[in-house]
This record gives sequence, C-alpha cells and structure tokens, in this order.
Amino acid sequence: MTISRRRFMTSAMAGSVLAATSSPLVSALASPASAASPPGDVVGKITVGYQGWFACAGDGAPINGWWHWSQNWGQPPSPGNTGIKAWPDMREYAHGYQTAYANLGNGRPATLFSSYDQQTVDTHFGWMRDNGCDTAALQRFNPTGGEGPTRDAMAAKVRSAAEGTGRKFYIMYDVSGWTNMQPEIKTDWTNKMKAHTASSAYARQNGKPVVCVWGFGFNDGNHPFSAAACLDVINWFKGQGCYVIGGVPREWRTGDGGSRAGYGDVYHALNMISPWMVGAIGDAAGSDSIYQNINVPDQADCNAHGIDYQPCVLPGDVSERQRKHGDFMWRQFYNMVRVGAQGIYISMFDEYNEGNQIAKTAENAGMVPTNSGMLALDEDGTTCSSDYYLRLTADGGRMLKGQLALTPNRPTQPVLGGDGGNPDLAAGKGTSESSHTQVYGSGNAVDGNAGTYWESANNAFPQWVQVDLGAGAAVGRVVLKLPPSWERRDQTLSIQGSANGSSFSTLSGSAARTFDPASGNTVTVTFTPATVRYVRVNVTANTGWPAGQIAELAVYAT
Repeated sequence: MTISRRRFMTSAMAGSVLAATSSPLVSALASPASAASPPGDVVGKITVGYQGWFACAGDGAPINGWWHWSQNWGQPPSPGNTGIKAWPDMREYAHGYQTAYANLGNGRPATLFSSYDQQTVDTHFGWMRDNGCDTAALQRFNPTGGEGPTRDAMAAKVRSAAEGTGRKFYIMYDVSGWTNMQPEIKTDWTNKMKAHTASSAYARQNGKPVVCVWGFGFNDGNHPFSAAACLDVINWFKGQGCYVIGGVPREWRTGDGGSRAGYGDVYHALNMISPWMVGAIGDAAGSDSIYQNINVPDQADCNAHGIDYQPCVLPGDVSERQRKHGDFMWRQFYNMVRVGAQGIYISMFDEYNEGNQIAKTAENAGMVPTNSGMLALDEDGTTCSSDYYLRLTADGGRMLKGQLALTPNRPTQPVLGGDGGNPDLAAGKGTSESSHTQVYGSGNAVDGNAGTYWESANNAFPQWVQVDLGAGAAVGRVVLKLPPSWERRDQTLSIQGSANGSSFSTLSGSAARTFDPASGNTVTVTFTPATVRYVRVNVTANTGWPAGQIAELAVYAT
C-alpha cells in the first residue's frame, strides 16, 4: 500500500521555520502580481486532485481486492481493518459493495463504491461539472508493479468521464517510493499516458498538454531523488512539448524544513509551482500565517521568475474536526485569491483516507456505520448537506475568476433551502422514484444542490419522486426547484402524502406549475396541513422535456 502524503511529510516538516524574505524577494514583493500565463485549463481554474484508487472485491478490477478501503486489501473493510477516516454518501452510486461494518445508523447496509465502476467516475465528474471544478489531476503512482493494470484502466475511465461531462483532466505522477523513477516515468509517458493527450478533454495550458510531477525536493526517505535527476525529468517533459507542474514542499523557496537544500534550479525550471499544504495547517489562523509568511513571498518569487502559482486549498480533516462547517476552507480561498494565485489546487476530491475529501460525504450518524467511530459532516453541531464542500468549491472558483467579489465571508450556507427556524424536513432523507434515467436518481432531489436533479424515464408519463421524512410530520408547504439556468417550462404535477408509503392521499391537486428562471426556477405549493411521513410529487406532463424533472424537493412543517 502506498504511504499517504501526510504520513511521510509530517515528521519532515515538523518544526520548520516559516519563510524569511531576502533582499531580492523584498524587491519582488513591490512588483504587482501578474500571471505568467494567460487563462487556460489550469491558469484561472479550479483543479481537483482525483485519486480514483478505490476498488472492491468482486468489481472486476485487476487488483482484485479492497484497494485503499482497507489496510489489508484481501479482507473487507471493518472497524479493525480500515483505510479511511470518513464515510461517503452512497445514495447516487449504482453499485455498492458490502463491507464487514455494521449497518448505517439509518439501518441501511454499509456498502462502499468502487472507482473501477465507470458509473462511479461518471458520477464524480458530474459533481465536478455541477460545482465548478474545471480540471481533475489524476494521481498516478508507480505503475510498474501490481497496481499498474488497474491504474491504466482508471486513466481510460477518467478520460471517458471527462469527455462526457466537459471537464478537463491531466496526469499527475506521484513519485513517492518510486525507486527507478527517472527512466520509468519517461517510458510510462511515452508508451501509455501520452496517448491520452489526443483527447479533447486533456488539459492544455499555453497550447501544451499538462503533466504534473508530485514529490521532487521533499526532504524524506520516500523521495531520495537528486536535484540532477529531478531537473532531467522536468526538462525531458518540456522537451516532449509539455507544460510541467511541480507538486513541491511548502518550503520550496527557502530550501529548508520539508525541502531539500540546493533544489532551487529544479523548482524554477517548472512552468507552475503547487506547494503541498496538507498537514501544514488545521485552522483559519494557520491559513493566515501561511498566507503572510509563505504565500505572499511565494507569489512574488513566481512572478519574478515567470512561473505560475497554484497553491493548495483543503477542506480539513473531518476526523480531526478541522472543517468548522466551511470556515476553514473559505479562509484559504480568500487568502489564495487575494494573494493573486494563478490557479487553485483542491486537496483532494476523493481523499476519504485522510478525511480531506470534498466529494459527497455522510451528513450525520444515520449515514455512517454504527460501529465505525467515524464522524459525519455535522460533527461540530452544524448540519451540512453531503455536497456542501462541493458547493463551497464552486463559490471559491467564482471568486478566483472574478465572478464573485473578494470576501472573507463564505456565501454558501451548510444546508440550502432552510427557512429561518423552519428547516427543510426533506434535506438528506431517503428517497424513491418511479424511474430515473442515466445518473439522475431521486437522491439528487434532496441533496441541497439545485444544480443536480432527478429525471424520470423519458416519454413514459406519469412519473413520481418521493421522500421519506423518517417519521410523521405536520407539513403544509412544498418547494420545488429546477437548475436555475434552465429555460422556462410548465410541469403538470400534484403533491401526495402517505403515512405508510403505500396508500397516498392528494395534498395539492394536479395543475400546471411554471418553472421560470426569472423567479429562480422555483415553485412553491401550499396546502391544508396534514401529518404524513412520505411526500410524493406526481408528474404527468412537462413542456420542456418529456420526463419528470425535479432538482430540489423541500418539505416544510406548518
């Protein structure tokens, strides 16, 4: 099993002194920040680190085991054999693989997804599309061993998903523990990975295919490469016509702490520098300190050398209670935008192993195995929808691109659709449906994100979607939404309620309801209060598409 980045970096970086500015750097700080490169697929964009390294027994992957879910991949994940710190929200995956954990708190089986399933990757890239994640950096560790065939397959799956969702992707080589890296990375690129640059979805910057090498210059035994070897690899990729990013230690500029001394020429040979921050900060105050002592002089150094700067932003480790319902992550977005960064790298999209994932995550104890000891997103007492950190990333991207004014206050609330002291009773609850098409399942209707939606089978009215509130509640209002950018349409629908899920009564009769982008594509339906557990939306016609479509189904008490 590959050692995690945090594990091999923490000791190397412990006690390092924050950067001190030299005389040339003071001069550089006086210069206005300017991009070394124009906007492209990484400059001016949000890039997310994508592991894609989860497999399950029985999923058909060549690795044939519980890859990265367990410590012992030959045995299913359990409380005594786990490789993760946070539990994914499993509601949108077509396949779940049974673990040895106890059931979730809501009674459902404790299953996990496999990255080897194309639907998993498609779902992840759909979340990227819906939440402003422009580009995915596919992590590629040493592919010459037993993991190689599975990693090769994952590259093809990521390519397909990126092409299908309009996202960009590039190969990010992580050279940690790669003993014979210098010749083998060249062979791998030439014989395998270079072929993916032919894809319309492969990221390009300054007209060149993007490649990243993560791990040069780290001062630990897992990265023993000489400066000469590192420089040779960088220049070789440049000779192949590539735009080269380096994932480097945070002390790359000063050559101390987590960085080896004497690697300045290596770092300055890169087209873009992306310092690693996981394990370096754990709260907003730490982000401010890094901003003042590292990011500001880093940006000045990059400007002076014509290098693009792509600092990390991380949501925080759920298990260490770092997230503060988004305040930690937003402070980093604020700091990186105000420093003038050319791009932002999110660490990471699907890193459930270290609890630093932005992908959809268990909201509360009802979505976590009862014997796991894992925390959910509400660990600090604030309810968060499972997609909250995706939505927060979307707003961070808007701020980076100038679509949102620079602000230290996060604009995204942990749960959308709340009504003051009258919360949405449907948020995050169980759902069912008459049918759905592709990946547009009923869970999208209660995920707090108006950009995702349920869509029924086409040309087959009537169709319905419903939510189980978990217990009987006196309700009197339903709010329905479609994605705000969609064109105007009328859906003929009724609202029905049930105490047992089988016998339904009409709460609001069938009528044409107008979804108009001028009013946020939102329809509010009020009715005589009734005590029900299940609320159903029954759709019989749609002028905009031959199917039932609901992005948000919110239910409110009287």
